[in-house]
Amino acid sequence: MTTPVSSLADTDHRFTRKGHDLQVRVLDLADDREHGHLLVFGDVADGCLVRVHSRCLYGEALRSDDCDCGAELDVALDLIQAAGSGVLVYLEQEGRGVGLIAKARGYRESERAGTDTFASYEALGYPADARTYDVAAQGLLALGLQKVELLTNNPAKREALERAGIAVTVRPLHTRVLSERARDYLEAKRRRRQHWIPTDAPPWAVESVPVIAPEPQLRPAEEAALTVVGPPIVDEVA
Repeated sequence: MTTPVSSLADTDHRFTRKGHDLQVRVLDLADDREHGHLLVFGDVADGCLVRVHSRCLYGEALRSDDCDCGAELDVALDLIQAAGSGVLVYLEQEGRGVGLIAKARGYRESERAGTDTFASYEALGYPADARTYDVAAQGLLALGLQKVELLTNNPAKREALERAGIAVTVRPLHTRVLSERARDYLEAKRRRRQHWIPTDAPPWAVESVPVIAPEPQLRPAEEAALTVVGPPIVDEVA
């Protein structure tokens, strides 16, 4: 794969999120197996924050309570914005790489058989997880990055970047569980794919303090509605 990093300048623009501005540049990533985009926020350098993220329509656009995908992306972007720079590698790997229709069939099979979605995929003839991260690693190398702080709970992402020669420090992302189905899914990811979840010690070395998703911030009108109004305080004059 050839990554034309020089074309990043053609996409340089301002990105506004949660009331804060950050410059972003976008690059198309593709090879014979993978497709995605590299979003470069601010001025990146070795050791910058990186999120490698696979598309999840349910969790991101539909805000499903059944997985942690949307919440993880939110927390990762919060951290990148707070740092003033970072990279989001967004991969078109819906349904752990087998697509939205297969994902829906997997959910249906899970409901029918009472199994987790990894077992359901296998029962339907799909791989439990077909995602790969080689194009993500090559995109980061094309940016000149030799060392990154990876925002992930997935050891497979770390392994892929390290195989490509990138030094990785992992920062796990904690999110609040929104449903029992999501809790079961997190447990299945820990059990079947060795993911880290908040109630366990991580099964692979981490070198940073885990981050918990912040509570939603109230809008000014909502905050005012919760303010208790009392009589004015008058300073006593001696």
